[in-house]
Amino acid sequence: MSSQPAQPSAVGARELPANITVLGSGSWGTTFAKVIADAAVERGDHDLAVMLWARRDDVAAAINERHVNPEYLDEIDLPESIRATTDLKAAVEGAEVIVLAVPAQHVREQLHALKDALGEDTVIVSLVKGLERGTDERISEICASELDLDPENFAVVSGPNLAMEIARREPTATVVASASEQTAAKIAKLTNCSYFRPYRNTDVTGVEIGGVVKNVIALAVGLCDGRGFGDNSKASIITRGLAETTRLAAALGARQETMAGLAGLGDLVATCASPLSRNRTAGRFMGEGYRADELSSVMRQTAEGVKSVSAVVELAHRMRVEMPISEAMNAVVSGALDVESLATLLLARDLKSEASS
Repeated sequence: MSSQPAQPSAVGARELPANITVLGSGSWGTTFAKVIADAAVERGDHDLAVMLWARRDDVAAAINERHVNPEYLDEIDLPESIRATTDLKAAVEGAEVIVLAVPAQHVREQLHALKDALGEDTVIVSLVKGLERGTDERISEICASELDLDPENFAVVSGPNLAMEIARREPTATVVASASEQTAAKIAKLTNCSYFRPYRNTDVTGVEIGGVVKNVIALAVGLCDGRGFGDNSKASIITRGLAETTRLAAALGARQETMAGLAGLGDLVATCASPLSRNRTAGRFMGEGYRADELSSVMRQTAEGVKSVSAVVELAHRMRVEMPISEAMNAVVSGALDVESLATLLLARDLKSEASS
């Protein structure tokens, strides 16, 4: 079933969750909290409360006292309905919706901490675009195993969602996917506002894989920047990157049309084309000579593609799917391939029909 636009909500405040918690105060977590708060104001729901969990006391204090997150969103004003805490247990207590906005490699430990706080109907929403190393599991799979979570109580949000643009209220569209149409509709209504348009989908696997692999492809595009390659090189990588993303998603049971939509092609283009993209930026630094383990010295936030690329390749091997760009990026990140050899390796495939590339 194809994605459907979420209709403007005429639902009263009491028909939607009133207590929302966002775990992670980075740029996207903070922006998503702002989207929820702004959407509530637009629909006249003045009782909704958004709790933002932060690791650092100074970030929580800035949000509570000055209504800004200067570490990640410069001086974007945040709604006063957003409060912050560093106490994880307090943050999730009584939450009807818990949004995961932490790096993929930290999700499982966060779930351990909040398991006892979950109510029977609590919905988990993932903003995470990574695979867990060691298990190669998607966030939906981690939530199912760690929380015994009913798939109908899980949703994933993904699309061309560069945080700073959305924080500035620049219009964008996204996808909310859940096994439950009702859950997808609830989260869509919760976030639907004048500048953020959610579309519903039931292809959770496809939406998750699109969000994961596009980060790896963006690393390769960034490497092109760092090496001084032009737009032809980048367009070739983006196009072939979409093909290998689609192959992996299809092998896992996803719908191919998802890859042609916002969570596939849309997210891939935004992440590969924008200088705001963390993964493209990480790739550029590596193209300029930085090793993967040196990126933390020049970047404040996690580039999920760097952390997840080995899991993507392992998953592709297990599913017997060819992913040459991901293979090449894994070799660069692990230090097995010098970036000067990347161009040759990316194009070193047997001559064949474009349809099979």
